[in-house]
Amino acid sequence: MASLPGGLHGPYPEALSPEQLEQLRGFKIQTRITNEKYLRTHKEVELLVSGFFREIFLKRPDNIQEFAADYFTDPRLPNKIHMQLIKEKKAA
Repeated sequence: MASLPGGLHGPYPEALSPEQLEQLRGFKIQTRITNEKYLRTHKEVELLVSGFFREIFLKRPDNIQEFAADYFTDPRLPNKIHMQLIKEKKAA
């Protein structure tokens, strides 16, 4: 098996040293924290995802990939999200 950068010998976790495993664990934790902070400060992401799933459950399309492409490329989508953000701010 060919050596990889850092002296690794394959794509297996057991090929990592304890030090590398600890670094990887720290990286995963920090990535989750960063992602959570981003999602909490960008309400529009939640509105996009929840709106998408709501439409899937209501319309039950046969081709979800095509439906998703149409949903996320709809030129009216940014305005819909903007209006929902305004509506939620008024309700708060």
